[in-house]
Amino acid sequence: MNENEKIYRTLSATGAGDIVIGILVIVVGLSAGVIAIVNGARLLASRKNIML
Repeated sequence: MNENEKIYRTLSATGAGDIVIGILVIVVGLSAGVIAIVNGARLLASRKNIML
């Protein structure tokens, strides 16, 4: 295996890994956003029970 093939394989593996990490970050970010919105809505709805 020559040097160009090693570089090609390294770049391919790194690119695929970066895509996977990017997808995971998007999924985690969306999940955290949805959870924050739901919790905020629940807090706003429950404040009526606290206010006089």
